[in-house]
Amino acid sequence: MTIEAEQFMQRAITLARKGLGRTAPNPAVGAVLVRNSDVVGEGFHPAAGQPHAEVFALRDAGDLACGADLYVTLEPCCHQGRTGPCTEALIEAGVSRVFVGTQDPNPQVAGKGVKRLREAGIEVVCEVLEEECCQLIAPFAKQVSSGLPYVVLKAAMTLDGQTATENGDSQWISCAASREIVHQLRNQVDGIMVGSGTIKTDDPRLTTRLSEGGRDPVRIVFDGRLETSPQATVFSQASEAGAIIVTATEHTEEALQPYRDAGVEIVQVERGDDGLDLSAALAELGKRDLHSILLEGGSVLGGAMIRAGLVDRVMIFIAPKLLGGVGLSLLAGEGAASISEACTLSNLCVRQVDTDILIEGEVQHVHRPD
Repeated sequence: MTIEAEQFMQRAITLARKGLGRTAPNPAVGAVLVRNSDVVGEGFHPAAGQPHAEVFALRDAGDLACGADLYVTLEPCCHQGRTGPCTEALIEAGVSRVFVGTQDPNPQVAGKGVKRLREAGIEVVCEVLEEECCQLIAPFAKQVSSGLPYVVLKAAMTLDGQTATENGDSQWISCAASREIVHQLRNQVDGIMVGSGTIKTDDPRLTTRLSEGGRDPVRIVFDGRLETSPQATVFSQASEAGAIIVTATEHTEEALQPYRDAGVEIVQVERGDDGLDLSAALAELGKRDLHSILLEGGSVLGGAMIRAGLVDRVMIFIAPKLLGGVGLSLLAGEGAASISEACTLSNLCVRQVDTDILIEGEVQHVHRPD
């Protein structure tokens, strides 16, 4: 693979990121059209029902698309959905070559788009920056394969592994630069999820606060006992994204009505061995086109999600601070009985964020014996 090809695909990836958190049930995709090493058109998929990235790039290029090379992060679709098949648009435009980041995990496409282009005489080069392109569509791939959202566990902790003091004070463990990254992440996910304990302790807004261009994810509160006040800030904060409370099926309509009056959507699931049936709850959220969810707390919900094998990625900000004493740990509840049963991270990324260290990676779950 040439350096030039990777550079143009990297540009397509950058474009695709503009659609993160906005395209469900579709994936985020970026596309760049190139002639004689010059970009002549580019685009990204902005929202479901809108044209795909390839179509925006073709429109941007106009007549210059004929004979051009296309760099696209995801295999072009070849079926009729809310929009027409991108393969036919590329063939009609006279595109010469297509460089694909990764194959579409959707069974309706899954190699068929590449096959159609090749049948039309278009040269196709696959797996250009494939790892980066796969990460870009991880929420879409998870939804296609399991019906569940892609969950990112985010937390900030001290050097001695505590996320708050014994009395619950946690503002702020991480530095301002780390908190800015968190707001950028909120801007890129479909939903943000916390437990009822976090609402009681912090009464957070769970909104995106960026200087420009931000939008809020759907705010989701897990509360099996229905102890969260309907007047909590997370429910009363004005936002186009809305809010959901996930609770048990045992609660009566009378108990639920105050939440409905507050404009909160209610999701009820059965109880499991470790509180609410988290897998069933996530499946319900997935049905609502919440394909990427940021899990921000607290330790009880985080621990239960890890034990259930439902966390896909972890982002931990480590601050150069020591609390001492008996503060709150990152994950509450029953832990691993041995090191061999611990969850480990793969594809690690470690970087410094001002005074903090950010460690992130994909969770490799280990089956624990009953």
